[in-house]
Amino acid sequence: MASNVHFLMIPLMCPGHLIPMVDMAKLIAQHSATVTIVITPRNAARFGEVLHRVFASGHPIHILQLQFPATEHGLPEGCENVDDLPTFKLTKNFFNASAKLQEPLEDIFNDLKPRPSCIISDKNLTWTADVAKKFEIPWVIFDGMSCFTQLATHNLCVSKVHERVGDFDPFLLPGLPDEITMTKSQLPGLFNPGKSPEAKEITSTRGEIRATEIGAYGILINSFEELERRYLDEFRKVKQNIWCIGPFSLSNKNDLDKAQRGTNGSITNHESISWLDGQKPGSVVYVCLGSLTRLEPPQFIELALGLEESDSPFILVLKGGSRSEEIEKWVKEDGFEKRVKGRGVLIHGWAPQVLILSHPSIGAFLTHCGWNSTIEGVCAGVPMMTWPQFAEQFFNERLVVEVLGSGVSVGAKSVMYLGEESTGVVQVKRGEVCKVVKRIMDDGIEGLERREKAIYFREMAENAIEEGGSSRLNLKLFIEDIMLHTKKGLGR
Repeated sequence: MASNVHFLMIPLMCPGHLIPMVDMAKLIAQHSATVTIVITPRNAARFGEVLHRVFASGHPIHILQLQFPATEHGLPEGCENVDDLPTFKLTKNFFNASAKLQEPLEDIFNDLKPRPSCIISDKNLTWTADVAKKFEIPWVIFDGMSCFTQLATHNLCVSKVHERVGDFDPFLLPGLPDEITMTKSQLPGLFNPGKSPEAKEITSTRGEIRATEIGAYGILINSFEELERRYLDEFRKVKQNIWCIGPFSLSNKNDLDKAQRGTNGSITNHESISWLDGQKPGSVVYVCLGSLTRLEPPQFIELALGLEESDSPFILVLKGGSRSEEIEKWVKEDGFEKRVKGRGVLIHGWAPQVLILSHPSIGAFLTHCGWNSTIEGVCAGVPMMTWPQFAEQFFNERLVVEVLGSGVSVGAKSVMYLGEESTGVVQVKRGEVCKVVKRIMDDGIEGLERREKAIYFREMAENAIEEGGSSRLNLKLFIEDIMLHTKKGLGR
């Protein structure tokens, strides 16, 4: 029956948004529903092999390539993804270029067969709401964030309590099932935009996104009910049609899919995996602060030296953006990589994170708390050390540390604004890094309890996507809901 339903998926071309939507497309297509992903040529090449393997297996998933007008909007030739930006100061340009995909998509819309029944769009692409309205089909958004974040964001928008406190004054987040305290300096950009000219420019965009998303027919969330049920229950009191259908990363069953999640390069024989094979179970700390985080060299040095002092085996992913050369120069001149050889592995650039986290030698995950990484850490069943950087990441830290009890905070005090990182401020010293690593890897009662909680939530995640699980059921209910619209002719 689902074969008559066609989902048109429009992701934001950014690793943390595009990767989970690719996973979601695979999950939906496995229910015999037709899925078409709107993507640009450069991104199609990046993710194409994974998608084509799904299609080859008989699932009805397709790619619709649209040319991305990069140079017309002041972007470098071939810049089709946020992580291609030479500077985050061009973020507004990237959004303007993305909006120009609307006209070519509308031109080809009626040629798509079967006719699209629903648009699933990244919430940041507000123009997709106009496309859905024009063709009279439901507009469903993918937020890429947790129920905790959704509820906290809604309650702050209503209460505006953050407007009555100083940047570093602790206050209670209103209306949550647990007592959670934060400071304004830790809030995402909607409430804490920064003071640069670029921040002021993007503020209006954030307001437009918030105003538009309120009109969405429903929301798809990369989470599962058992993980944050009380937050989902409260969120459902203010928003209808919420479907938790994750964790999406668990759709990658084999090592090849895990390895190519985010790149076409074959990483199955990556040196880090070979090295992990020789380590003791649960002994290695995996350190990755996401695809967009750009640590300043002084902060990276403190992180690296803290790991060295901890005496634990580790994998450290290096990403410095415009400061990469400085960081790479320090690594060589200081002799860091040489000193830790055998005990530490450095990955220069992209890392096969899901593949690494699923390895039995991984014992802990030091993460920036982006939601993708957070839910991947949950699926891996490992305790997390939390080091939020920007966006809603401090919300995710509170969920992991205070609600789930499976993490320990490194001690970051405020967000780092993308494009404004060159402050020279070091938030976390090497001694704090070393201390947290030793704490997370400790075999005492506290450490054992934390690991037990992490394993418990991993098992819940695995059950959620299996037949009879909550996420599998929610996905079926979502597809049936859109089928009902199509049958009634409301999608015409």
